[in-house]
Amino acid sequence: MRSEEFIFDSRDGTKLSGRLEFPAGEPRATAIFAHCFTCSKDFIASRRIARRLAENGIAVLRFDFTGLGHSEGEFANETFSSNTDDLVAAADALRDYGMPPALLVGHSLGGAAVIAAAGRIEEVRAVATIGAPADPAHVVHQFEDRREQIEREGQAEVSLAGRPFTIRKSFLDDVANTRLDDRLAKLGCAFLVMHSPLDATVGVENASRLFIAAKHPKSFISLDDADHLLTRPADAEYAADTIAVWASQYLPPVASVPSPKAGVHVRELDTKGFFTAIDAPRDRHIWADEPVRVGGTDRGFSPFELVGAGLGACTSMTMRMYANRKGWNVDAAQIDVTWEQADRHNSTFRRTIHLSGDLTEEQRTRLIEIADRCPVHRMLEGTVTIETQAASDD
Repeated sequence: MRSEEFIFDSRDGTKLSGRLEFPAGEPRATAIFAHCFTCSKDFIASRRIARRLAENGIAVLRFDFTGLGHSEGEFANETFSSNTDDLVAAADALRDYGMPPALLVGHSLGGAAVIAAAGRIEEVRAVATIGAPADPAHVVHQFEDRREQIEREGQAEVSLAGRPFTIRKSFLDDVANTRLDDRLAKLGCAFLVMHSPLDATVGVENASRLFIAAKHPKSFISLDDADHLLTRPADAEYAADTIAVWASQYLPPVASVPSPKAGVHVRELDTKGFFTAIDAPRDRHIWADEPVRVGGTDRGFSPFELVGAGLGACTSMTMRMYANRKGWNVDAAQIDVTWEQADRHNSTFRRTIHLSGDLTEEQRTRLIEIADRCPVHRMLEGTVTIETQAASDD
């Protein structure tokens, strides 16, 4: 699996910081994960759930709401509605990236936010909540002792999870005027409620209200013995595994890709760009793309990187085969491959070989000579004939 930074603009141009988690193979679907109130994308439950969903084949964007984590903006200026707007902005950015979200997952107040946002994201097929309140105003209980001061003075500093935050009256007014019942009734997609009966922060009665308000298809799963923040790894992993299995019946079907018996099969994944899947025998898959500077999204190897990778890998294997046959002590071989394209017809690949181990100078010299015998090297330096034909079923 791999992970990459994902920066996108909020509704007002503020830069929001995200992390896009990819599965090992081609994603079955893309999800957005919304973290709990005043948490962040790097909160332990956020990371565990996102990565576990990726292990189950679902790409996941976890991001920091405005003013939290590494995202720009002032938290004090934000409301529940603006958090909902951030989710819609995340969906827009993923759509532009060629990965529109089909699944929304929200933890605690993030669960209420994904319910509110789902109707504004046309590709969403399923919504799952974890420990979510039935009423966004429930979060006010966490700073009830400051509520009167906020109402009177317009704002107050509160302590949440040991950290200071400024809460303004606009936040109180917004959550007080937000109702999820109508949005659940008009959700228009599958809905999963996950909640612990021992949740001391958001009581399990909230799960009952959410479930009753929603229309079918809907499901409820108890997170027995878990705490609200899913601090135990097993609880977060169970939640993610269960969401992945539940959502699979509602997510778009995965296109059947025939595994080639020989050679490779290349197919476009983004018709507006260059993102490409490469399938090889025995169900092996990698991705190719172009750099951003030439209109790509840089999500995979460039074509020249693939050629360089083939040369480097073949060089390593050829030297290893020779060293093992000779019984030479090569601890490790590393190859750096760079290239220059002089013009449309001429390119130069430069290979730098690093050898470590108890080797004589004569043995090192011989291994460098053997590198020139690797089959890919010989193919690139020889005469290559490429025949092209149209498939008979086009």
